[in-house]
Amino acid sequence: MAVRPIVRFPDPRLRQLSAPVTVFDERLRQLAADMKDTMYLSEGAGLAAIQVGEPICLFIIDPEVAGRTAEDPPLVLVNPEIVSISAEEQTGDEGCLSFPGIFVPVKRGLRARVRAQDLDGQTFEVEGEGLFARALQHETDHLRGRLLIDMVGPVKRQIIKRKMRKENEAEAAS
Repeated sequence: MAVRPIVRFPDPRLRQLSAPVTVFDERLRQLAADMKDTMYLSEGAGLAAIQVGEPICLFIIDPEVAGRTAEDPPLVLVNPEIVSISAEEQTGDEGCLSFPGIFVPVKRGLRARVRAQDLDGQTFEVEGEGLFARALQHETDHLRGRLLIDMVGPVKRQIIKRKMRKENEAEAAS
């Protein structure tokens, strides 16, 4: 297993549409394992494959966010599709590993149901509420090229772009 670099905004790869997974093999399992190590090192709640430069329909969610124990493995969702989102909404600060240090209030459905496949290609459904529902919606957005910056108004968008540009320049200089 290995930690992979996280693709950061404004990298255009984050806007790519992710392709469906058609081969369920050791390479896919290795990617999920690498993503787990990457997410934990970065202290994230979830991570989409596109965020490590792999434009495929796959994301993982921290087990505690998914209502499981810390000892459980992350929830892996391959080819996820949102089946339903509740009309009842929640607004909360949302962050993203591709936007380190940035948190913005985002309105999302309070509950979400997703149909996906596991690493063996078996179909399952999962329903989440609160933070879990937020993570399901956020990571699904990544697979469609929708980013945190798309959820804010024009002034906040410019502030985020400026901050990310400064951070990326500082990192490149070091």
